[in-house]
Amino acid sequence: MLTTLLKQEKTKPIEEKVPLMTHQNRLSNKTAFVTAAGQGIGRASAFAMADQGAKVIATDVNEQHLADLMHENIETRTLDVLSETDVHDALNEVKPNVLFNCAGFVHHGTILECTADEWDFAFALNVRAMFITTKAVLPHMLANGSGSIINMSSAVSSIIAAPNRFVYGTSKAAVIGLTKSIAKDFVTQGIRCNAICPGTVESPSWHDRVTALGKELGSYEAALEQFVSRQPMGRVASAVEIANLVVYLASDESSFTTGQTHIIDGGWAG
Repeated sequence: MLTTLLKQEKTKPIEEKVPLMTHQNRLSNKTAFVTAAGQGIGRASAFAMADQGAKVIATDVNEQHLADLMHENIETRTLDVLSETDVHDALNEVKPNVLFNCAGFVHHGTILECTADEWDFAFALNVRAMFITTKAVLPHMLANGSGSIINMSSAVSSIIAAPNRFVYGTSKAAVIGLTKSIAKDFVTQGIRCNAICPGTVESPSWHDRVTALGKELGSYEAALEQFVSRQPMGRVASAVEIANLVVYLASDESSFTTGQTHIIDGGWAG
């Protein structure tokens, strides 16, 4: 049986074997559900997927951040990813075939500065929220025989460490474990699950962190220099650069890709 299938596959034109990359409507058959879509990577990714023809459900806990997220293919709704009931209701209604788990928070400090409450919040938002959304969406994806789950991890995780990122790096390492487990469990059922591991990305929350560090160092410029100096390319990433990877992982172009940590950090991890 396997030999027959392989022979049949060899006779197919290459365009029938592999979805070829195009520049328009790469996601025209997709419905994407995005968390933390109000700013930064989530916002850029919502626009990028909508531009490629996906119907995008862009969610955020802050309604104001969604106010100007206007696109003919984008529908916005307020959502607290820590509310299991709200998440289940939303995903049971939408039934997306792409889930982009982008919600997260960056805590500053070593283990000595990390309180029990900060530890709990980091794991709640950075990890538990993905557990809730993924568990809610999987039955629909399995019923359809396909689905792409994209989880926001970080280069600062089990890949590399960064100063004063103790609980952040620990929680993002957990995201990688979660991603690989889901990918392994459902690989034969049409489900793909991948993690994106960026380096430092320019966003409103990043500027907030630069400002906070600037107060410690004496100036915003000194803090900015500290962030940029550790980047081999001499700059941080734009949110659009990460969104391009999101589009690829959401599309059928990545149909043979699952369980992977996609490092997009400008060479920071080496």
